[in-house]
Amino acid sequence: MDGTRSAARGTARPAATGRRGAVVAALMLTMALAALDSTIVSTAVPQIVGDLGGFSVFSWLFSGYLLAVTVTLPVYGRLSDTFGRKPVLVAGAAVFLLGSLLCALAWNMAALIAFRVVQGLGGGALQGTVQTLAADLYPLKDRPRIQAKLSTVWAVSAVAGPGLGGVLAAYADWRWIFLVNLPVGAVALWLIVRHLHEPRRAPEARARVDWPGALAVFACGGALLTAVVQGGVAWPWLSAPSAALFGTGLALLAVVVVVERRAADPIIPGWVWRRRTIAAVNLALGALGLLMVAPTVFLPTYAQSVLGLAPVAAGFVLSVWTVSWPVSAALSQHVYRRIGFRNTAMLGIGTAALVLSAFPFLPYPGRAWQPALLMLLLGAALGLFQLPLIVGVQSTVGWEERGTTTASVLFCRQTGQTVGAALFGAVANGVLAARLGGAGDLDAVTRALDGGTAPEATRRAIADAVHAVYLGAAGAAALAFLVLLFLAPRKFPVLGDEPSASSRP
Repeated sequence: MDGTRSAARGTARPAATGRRGAVVAALMLTMALAALDSTIVSTAVPQIVGDLGGFSVFSWLFSGYLLAVTVTLPVYGRLSDTFGRKPVLVAGAAVFLLGSLLCALAWNMAALIAFRVVQGLGGGALQGTVQTLAADLYPLKDRPRIQAKLSTVWAVSAVAGPGLGGVLAAYADWRWIFLVNLPVGAVALWLIVRHLHEPRRAPEARARVDWPGALAVFACGGALLTAVVQGGVAWPWLSAPSAALFGTGLALLAVVVVVERRAADPIIPGWVWRRRTIAAVNLALGALGLLMVAPTVFLPTYAQSVLGLAPVAAGFVLSVWTVSWPVSAALSQHVYRRIGFRNTAMLGIGTAALVLSAFPFLPYPGRAWQPALLMLLLGAALGLFQLPLIVGVQSTVGWEERGTTTASVLFCRQTGQTVGAALFGAVANGVLAARLGGAGDLDAVTRALDGGTAPEATRRAIADAVHAVYLGAAGAAALAFLVLLFLAPRKFPVLGDEPSASSRP
């Protein structure tokens, strides 16, 4: 087991009581709001476009939300360390629900995109603060239980979200996709307000909020992520819009560095990257976000275009990893208690690299059970990788640093996914263009097929493109392994358990 030391930086907190179950239920409901929102909208896009128009910009329904969530994570993390988890979570949930209501009332695509950004501004608080509270509520030995529950919420949402969105769009109205958030969010808010109690903090103990730094981080992240998300999609990579956004982002990055160095209590403190453990976990989970793009984005296309599966069956091939991931995460505590956080994570990501490398060796065209089996193994490997790192890094800091630390980890994972989508999209399109004589890209080819039987040359080209993406994902897994091997300490400097947020009435 990793070594422990006294919680020198911790602030004494009252222990949770029997009402903790109500708080955990609220956290799971709150996490479900954020998790479902990532998947439920996708199947209703045809109905939304048919009603509001705006087909050329509908991708911003996803990009706008993702950008808002990602760039606000560090801000909310620092605010939760300054003012406490409860006010940040309540405010974030209220903003998310307001955005949901406004989305349901949208009168055109531009309004809907703007209101999705409002949703994302609240969603950043939901994701980061829920994960932080999970660590606050439980001592180290019990944290795998709550983390496994939250992983299960994400797994169920990944499977149920697209189906629920399709049912609501087909049999009710697409606006109900956003309206269903209101009663769920209301129950979660009531439970949080009623049962989550944090001790008052002395006014002098509260640091001043670095609002200039928060604004600079938001602007910088927005410019750079927009350039990555839209580059090669809305405009060519080598174009004036890309150059302008990247140039603006880099200039704002310099502003962030200057502002944060001068701030007494910066939004992104330097210790996040100076401490080996936190820096290693940030980089490793950034690589996780990168490699997750391969199965989540490209496997459904492979299943439909190469294996000839219907959309529902293709979704099943992907969804099997949502079964093994939370199970593996729940069982990982038995491994890291024996060999430590770092070695457990290295075992998981090393296995994931092998599984991803095996994908290009599947027989062509193959059977559906073959990629499904690999996905089952991949989910088990990643559950063994991610949860020990999150539990481990949260246990190396005290209460007053846990929100910032958790937010930095989630920010890196989200950024990895954003960069991965752009990088692997370029890889897939390059391979496809080479195989088909320079014509088209993956999206255009799969849309043209539209469920029909693909020509043999096209099927093989798509298979080669997805194989290249999986090899790239295996490279990202290998990179994460090397980061843990050479940067992370063999034993995480775990603090002694400190009780945290109270759930007493």
